[in-house]
Amino acid sequence: MLSRKRWGYPIRMKKTLTDRLIKSLKPAAAGERPIIWDAVVPGFGIRNTDRGHLTFVLGARFPGKEHFAPRQLGEPGALTLEQARVRARAWLDLIAKGGDPKTEEERLRQSEVSRQENSFAAVAEEWFKDKLTTERKGKEVERDIRKQFMPALGKRPVTDISDVDVLTIIKAKKRTAPAQARNLLGHVKRLFTWAIDQRVYGLKTSPCDSLRPTNIIGKKRARGRVLNEEELFALWRAAKRTPYPAGSVYRLLMLTALRLNEAADASWPEFDPAVVRMMRQRRDDDPLDWMKLELGQLLWTIPAERMKGENDDARAHMVPLTPDMLRILEALPRFKKGDYLFSTTFGKSPAWIGDKIKKRIDERMLRTLRALARRRGDDPTKIELRHWVNHDIRRTVRSNLSRLKVTEEAREAVMAHARPGIKGVYDVYDYLDEKREALELWAGRLLSIVEPRPAESNVVPFAHANA
Repeated sequence: MLSRKRWGYPIRMKKTLTDRLIKSLKPAAAGERPIIWDAVVPGFGIRNTDRGHLTFVLGARFPGKEHFAPRQLGEPGALTLEQARVRARAWLDLIAKGGDPKTEEERLRQSEVSRQENSFAAVAEEWFKDKLTTERKGKEVERDIRKQFMPALGKRPVTDISDVDVLTIIKAKKRTAPAQARNLLGHVKRLFTWAIDQRVYGLKTSPCDSLRPTNIIGKKRARGRVLNEEELFALWRAAKRTPYPAGSVYRLLMLTALRLNEAADASWPEFDPAVVRMMRQRRDDDPLDWMKLELGQLLWTIPAERMKGENDDARAHMVPLTPDMLRILEALPRFKKGDYLFSTTFGKSPAWIGDKIKKRIDERMLRTLRALARRRGDDPTKIELRHWVNHDIRRTVRSNLSRLKVTEEAREAVMAHARPGIKGVYDVYDYLDEKREALELWAGRLLSIVEPRPAESNVVPFAHANA
């Protein structure tokens, strides 16, 4: 049946290749490598050998070659007959345009390798290093991305992620924490914008371009939640019953009006060496005599990079240490492996105070509020705890400082708010004395609520021998 040879290759008459025909082929005669050409796709065929090895081929005059020659498309098993025909047609189109299929497929292969290497997780890791290491809330943003986006998107090429993928995650978070959902959308938008700007990840547009927080989550509303006295009592009680480190952090928030991570990420180098030295030398059964230190040493200086601010305008914030704050510090464990005050890794990294901890705090608060209602003779089953967030503690302290007639300058200094306009540029006074007086006044008021004493007792401000 081999009637002739064409360009050195034995050929048969054209046939319509089918799976059945291919499976029926027997090994060729010794030394022969016949090709059965397909009647459907020009130049497409299947080559056989004397060992019965079958290969799909395309015969054509390829760019840079003077003569007709077949090239391998793939083997049956790796390619179906229909896939081989599709590939043959694609090669013929490339050849007609002057392209070389071998070169183009290598380019596509390299592009696919690069696409797979540029996974969401890989791009995010680069973003963490480039942008978040110097930001005040960088660690918090990194934690959110790792927790909320990595499980679903981490292994996927960043170019494959769609708006629906992002929207699914945001909507799931919206059901339980709308404010956090808004923050997450802002974080991931920043990540994709950065990736586009790098020009190396193959990303041309962001999947978040059409996602508007107002349309997805709703209009952002200014919060006005302030904890009342019973809620403050319940929160303090819940914090005291919550194990280290979260319980200590929450009590410190109530005394200082700091933001959550400003307190939770505290490290010993932020305190005066005399304070650190006294803490390290203390004995478990021997209370410390802080009166030995100067007032100027009883300070906690939070560096600018950990304070809120934009365009590098954040400033270091000094917190005067009051007796109640010092009592919390005295009770902290002492670590040798790291400097962080609140840690579950022996001081090597700060503790993460997340939603689960806040939920347990809420549960404890509700139990206390219902117990108070029962004591008053009210129906405890009708008592509910209105939703509140950690930042509401700051608003509560700020509001109470106003009730205590603390001056506006001292109130704003306690809150670490930048002074507006020209005052913020030229007034660099630190208000340390005013802040100390305000925080001691607030501590007295807070303790009268959360640890009420007999009527004849008076709350005495922090008297210091060096005052």
